[in-house]
Amino acid sequence: MRVPVPGGDLAVLRWPAADPDAPVVLALHGITANGLTWARIAHHLAGRATLLAPDLRGRGASGTLPGPYGIAAHADDMAAVADTLGLGRVVLAGHSMGAFAAALTAVRHPDLLSALLLVDGGVGFPVPEGLAPDELIASVIGPAMRRLSMTFPDRRAYREFWQEHPAFRAAWSPWVDAYIQRDLVGEEPALRSSCRIEAVRTDGVDQLGGAVSGAVHRLPRPAVLLWAERGLMDEPQGLYDERRLAAAGLDPARVRTRLVPGTNHYTILVGDEGARVVARHMLAEAGLGDTDAGG
Repeated sequence: MRVPVPGGDLAVLRWPAADPDAPVVLALHGITANGLTWARIAHHLAGRATLLAPDLRGRGASGTLPGPYGIAAHADDMAAVADTLGLGRVVLAGHSMGAFAAALTAVRHPDLLSALLLVDGGVGFPVPEGLAPDELIASVIGPAMRRLSMTFPDRRAYREFWQEHPAFRAAWSPWVDAYIQRDLVGEEPALRSSCRIEAVRTDGVDQLGGAVSGAVHRLPRPAVLLWAERGLMDEPQGLYDERRLAAAGLDPARVRTRLVPGTNHYTILVGDEGARVVARHMLAEAGLGDTDAGG
């Protein structure tokens, strides 16, 4: 679908529930991702809830949307989507940068959500000091930032680029392939990412600032944080661990944290077991299941 927002239309992917009155999940992707990153989770929802996954401003089929960029702009875009589509209250979910955007959406638009699910993001984490903005963002997201200035002769070359990424080497699937191919725009032999560098730069710096990273401490209702065991490059140190979460000073009555074993920052969404766990928590937050149950 295309939904009007300031400056143009936002592309929104929709996986409808079997029951038109079923709960709705509005899911926000990461900083250089697109809405198709949620497809495997939609598969595990199996029609029990409607899943809406926008291509955020400056990415995917929303790549031509102009600024201003920033996490607050994403939050207000989500409110526009909910209002235009008449969604009422939704389960708000976000992954990585999208989790920070989801938390700020909850703060800026508290009447929008019935529940909040953060996936490997939304809580500030340590970053190197003294770096320029592009260096700072690259230090956090690695090859995902570098590819934005690259061109690729064809889709096979783009696939091979991603297949060499440590986080995907052991987890390649048609789901991952569809997600990464959605990112490409342009014509051969100069295909490129749809992500606008200025949007990524603005959002990346913004999410590290106190106004955004502190949103998790101002939530209008309790949330769940699912965190991956491993990092963006499949390294043993993930974005979060017990020590970092303790240092974040989260109120345990407001944010419940759950480790998703055997996942990295990406496979918590696009890997089969990670997607199964995330979907199960979505359904539980929608009042349709139990996170201790199978399925």
